[in-house]
Amino acid sequence: MRRNSMKRTLRGTVLLVGTAMSIFAASQTWVGKISDSMCGASHKAMEHGGKKMSDRECVQACVKGGSKYVLVSKGKVFNVSNQDFAGLAGHAGHAVNLTGEMSGDSIAVSKIDMTRKAKGKTSKN
Repeated sequence: MRRNSMKRTLRGTVLLVGTAMSIFAASQTWVGKISDSMCGASHKAMEHGGKKMSDRECVQACVKGGSKYVLVSKGKVFNVSNQDFAGLAGHAGHAVNLTGEMSGDSIAVSKIDMTRKAKGKTSKN
């Protein structure tokens, strides 16, 4: 009898911990712009080889040079923990809806889409 009670208590504890972990690690969505860790929120001062570039071109060049992808949202710069996420390169410099899980100051991206506003615009890149 005591053994069954201990098993139920253990199962309840595991269920409670699992539920708490899923609440704290729940996916969130941010609206922002994919940038790079060197430029952050502004690409205005950046020239690569004396050539003015669009935000997209600048992010691509900076990442190629070793910089990391970041999300700029509401003036804050968030690191991206999974730099190999397929959508990052395709959305460099774009306004996006980014879904993922926040851990510390980094986001593990699980989904990325253009914002409605940005979808209406065409891009040369």
